[in-house]
Amino acid sequence: MKNLRLSFAFYILHFSLSAQTTTQKLQKAYQQFESDSQLRHAISSIYVINAKTAEVVFQRNAQVGLAPASTQKIITATTAFELLGKDYRYKTELGYSGRIENESLKGNLYIVGYGDPTLGSWRYPTTIDTIILNRWLNAVQKLKIKKIDGEIIGVDNKFETQTTPGGWIWEDIGNYYGAGVSGSNWHENQYDLTLRAGTREGDSVKIIGTNPKLDYNYLINELRTGPKGSGDNAYIYLPPYSYNGFVRGTIPLGENSFIISGSFQTPSSYPLIYLRNKIHEAGIKISGDESRTSLQYAAYHEKILYPTKTLYTLSSPPLDSIIYWFLQKSINLYGEALVKTFAYEKKGFGATDTGLVIVKDFWKKKGIDETELNIYDGSGLSPLNRVTTHAQVEVLKYARQQAWFPYFFNALPEYNNMKMKSGSISDVKGFCGYHTSGDGTQYIFSFLVNNYSGSSSALVNKIYKVLDVLK
Repeated sequence: MKNLRLSFAFYILHFSLSAQTTTQKLQKAYQQFESDSQLRHAISSIYVINAKTAEVVFQRNAQVGLAPASTQKIITATTAFELLGKDYRYKTELGYSGRIENESLKGNLYIVGYGDPTLGSWRYPTTIDTIILNRWLNAVQKLKIKKIDGEIIGVDNKFETQTTPGGWIWEDIGNYYGAGVSGSNWHENQYDLTLRAGTREGDSVKIIGTNPKLDYNYLINELRTGPKGSGDNAYIYLPPYSYNGFVRGTIPLGENSFIISGSFQTPSSYPLIYLRNKIHEAGIKISGDESRTSLQYAAYHEKILYPTKTLYTLSSPPLDSIIYWFLQKSINLYGEALVKTFAYEKKGFGATDTGLVIVKDFWKKKGIDETELNIYDGSGLSPLNRVTTHAQVEVLKYARQQAWFPYFFNALPEYNNMKMKSGSISDVKGFCGYHTSGDGTQYIFSFLVNNYSGSSSALVNKIYKVLDVLK
């Protein structure tokens, strides 16, 4: 018994010394990090806890709100698991109004959207655009009609007309990562723009084409050829619902098929366009001259029409699959769709402001001070967001205790051999996640840096050096 007590005492002493050593090592590594010239005018915050005991291992500035960039996605993702459930699926309905007589539909065809951000996405076998269009066409063909004596109408008014959150910047919203979310989306609301550089630096750049084809927009090309190997410095400037935009910046010399990706500015129009084309190709005539959305009805002060019968209902992949790609590829569109979905499911209408209030209220009930989550969107793209590392760790700690945690953990990317979400916008870098050390100690951490100077890659290596202490 005496030997057993001694062994237990030595174990406790060993554990205390190990914890103390980790704390001391983190303190030393962080002091060295802060003294680096890249951090001369920056502010950083770190918060690390023992995952099992919730004991604070190390913290600095943990209650200071900083721009989190895409690390904010862990807040949206965990909220989604809790409010919607891992098996939640979006739906999109194909329907019609009127009557069928003499092989004609005397009425309209409708696509009714409920905000599904995966509709037409290439990431899932069931959401690929060609598969969805074929399913819709098959449903129409089952009506055994040769003509639609009406229009194809997009009902996209389950979500607000403001597709991008307030605070997103002009340089972002025309590009794929700044795609806004509508009540009806398509192909993740993005397209590829193929470019050809000139033969010399300073030469103009030629636009080869877009995929999918842009039907509503015209891009004014102001691109120039940059030095060889200079990378992608091209930006598309095209605000929501605009017909004309600009392409500015440079692409490298020697590039004959250089691709950048932009965002649809009238996303709900595209499923209508492609379905209309598909129906025409099948030999079914459509008398209506155009396809209209809820917004176009509102613009002309007309009452939106709705289907009276449903032909086919599409279901999205389950939420756990959506969260996987949301975190793995940091898809901003998914984050904004989720926030609006919180509002739609809880209040009946998908608006960002309402969804954000729901997020803050949820975490306030879980013990996180609402002022620690000063958020303006669901993805972290807005430079206005301010979140504390303490709040992020509390969210991660809560997630670890839930039944859906394995799905969330699996969705986290791996960097530096650690499971964590990264975040990056202008002069902002961050990581937050989980790690189990070599001796089996489990940690939860968040590390944010704002207003650093120099290259992002150099800073990341220095952040990794601090986090390596947890290994």
